[in-house]
Amino acid sequence: METKTSIAIKGRPREFCVDTALSAALRVFWAKGYEGASMTDLTEAMGITRPSLYAAFGNKEALFRKALDLYESEKMDYTRCALEAPTARGVVERLMRGGLANQTGDGGAKGCLGVISTVACGEAALGIKDEVIARRESSRLALIERFYRARDDGDFGADVDVDGLVSYLFAILQGMAVQAGSGASREDLERMTGVALKLWPTR
Repeated sequence: METKTSIAIKGRPREFCVDTALSAALRVFWAKGYEGASMTDLTEAMGITRPSLYAAFGNKEALFRKALDLYESEKMDYTRCALEAPTARGVVERLMRGGLANQTGDGGAKGCLGVISTVACGEAALGIKDEVIARRESSRLALIERFYRARDDGDFGADVDVDGLVSYLFAILQGMAVQAGSGASREDLERMTGVALKLWPTR
């Protein structure tokens, strides 16, 4: 449901759709990262003035956090569905297929917002980097918990290093995002997905 707001600018109200403006901001951050996105980039894409941005969203950091929430709810929702798969391999396949669809769809920039915004963060944006890393850690711990259950259920051998396996999976998923951002084709990413699934440990 779209949300509209009226912000008083120089004596007269300016009305705009907050949801539409936030979606536009997300596209800018996703394409350029946190530090790469200038306030001019953001206000032009959002179709609002700086005072309107500050009044509706707070500062740039607050806007990015809201955009990151939107990114996780709209673009990364498949990760929550993946955890519900009945087997560990099913979890991985859903994650990879979801990531593939995300990277090859027409609905946004390529690459991973989290990767882009942490790799390119300098000292002035350490708070943003810490935020992204903390959210990623939460996802990592959820996967570790799921794979320990899978190991107990006999999905793969008891000698499998669950923590190392999750780190390997994250490296593959992030690598796919980086490759997509560098122009890799859907066929290239599908090949990478297929190889990773063939190498997945079984009993």
